[in-house]
Amino acid sequence: MEKLLYDAALEGSVSSLRELIQQDPLILDRFILNSQSETPLHVAAMLGHLDFVNEILQKKPELTGELDSRRSSPLHLASAKGYLEIVKSLLLVNPDMCFARDAEGRNPLHLAAMKGRINVLKELVAVRPHAARATAIQGETILHICVKSNQLEALKFLVETLDDYDFLNSKDDYGFTILHLVVIDKQVETINFLLSCTRIQVNEITAIGLTPLDVLAQSRRDVNDYDIAESLRAAGAVRVIDSSIHRLRTQEAIIGSKFADDVPLKAEPNFPKSEKPEDWLTRKRDSLMVVASLIATMAFQSGVVPPGGFWQEDTDSHMAGKAIMADRDNVQYAAYLICNMTGLIASMSIVLLLVTGLPFKRRFFMWFLTIIVWVAIISLAVTYILSIRAFTPSQSSRIVTQRVIPYAIAAWSAVMAVVLLAHTLRLAANFYKKLEFLLGKRRRPIGVVA
Repeated sequence: MEKLLYDAALEGSVSSLRELIQQDPLILDRFILNSQSETPLHVAAMLGHLDFVNEILQKKPELTGELDSRRSSPLHLASAKGYLEIVKSLLLVNPDMCFARDAEGRNPLHLAAMKGRINVLKELVAVRPHAARATAIQGETILHICVKSNQLEALKFLVETLDDYDFLNSKDDYGFTILHLVVIDKQVETINFLLSCTRIQVNEITAIGLTPLDVLAQSRRDVNDYDIAESLRAAGAVRVIDSSIHRLRTQEAIIGSKFADDVPLKAEPNFPKSEKPEDWLTRKRDSLMVVASLIATMAFQSGVVPPGGFWQEDTDSHMAGKAIMADRDNVQYAAYLICNMTGLIASMSIVLLLVTGLPFKRRFFMWFLTIIVWVAIISLAVTYILSIRAFTPSQSSRIVTQRVIPYAIAAWSAVMAVVLLAHTLRLAANFYKKLEFLLGKRRRPIGVVA
């Protein structure tokens, strides 16, 4: 009989259900006692058989409170599938099932939001609005679930309907707000909505001490990173290191001033929205990495495919597979290999230093890396000149060697000298300022702030 009842639920056959109940009036009660999985109401709610659901609700309304092996109620299943009319029927009988939690701690509202069932979500929130504030496992709110499922419309509805500042900025068990999550997932449209249309806090800190801007810096690279960072900074977002240093300096100035008693130490500073020095250094590091990788690729390709190519067959004077340039001009080929190898080693050194934890936030190290890049670029330029000379016809070599190449080298040397001088002077000026500051700080009397 239970098998026949299950088959009737699969087909949504109301006539079969009535016939089985006539044969055995207690069949639904026996199903509740003996079944360890879905009841016929679970099956009908999951498959959208509205008439069958209504018939069971008339005969045995207690089935609305039964849970399956995943602790899901019929309301869970109907909400997840988006069957609005079935949801309404179930809510009329047992509206408190909105608070029922499945094996993952989610109630029917969570599932409707996760699947983007806006009409069902509106019905559930209207009947039991407090169920929308319940948390799932790991402290996730329904807003966290919307963000993880990339359901922007559901998020907009809930934010506008609940209109709760504290709930909007709620954290899960790991200290993540919904802004942290959308930044990690690079949901640009959702980020813009939260920053422009809500009162989201842009500097909340996770359990390991990261703001949304810190999370962005440590997440996977994406083409939208720059736009996201600019949007966050425009809203007042800072990184933890920025806020900590600024707060420390502010408190030191307050302690050293004669008005210390009139100013509270816990006053929040107004963080500047201008670009921080480490932001510039970070971008320069990324640029160096790209340039170094490109030079390494070009140098490797030039090494395995020299100008002029390879001999194609063995003869008395040469062997197949050997470089033609090496047999024609040993001196020029040696110079070519030296320059190409210098560029390859310099560029690979830059990549290695950047990926092994060099303190790139210090200007001296960035200046040092820049010098290595210049060495790689110069080596690449000389390799190019030697390649040009190798495959240029003899009648054109005089023009190339006596006119074009000397002028090109002179112009390039002038540019490199000017740039090197400018960077050296700027580094020396920064070093002098720091030295002057340290000497002045040592001479300054205790209790006096410059």
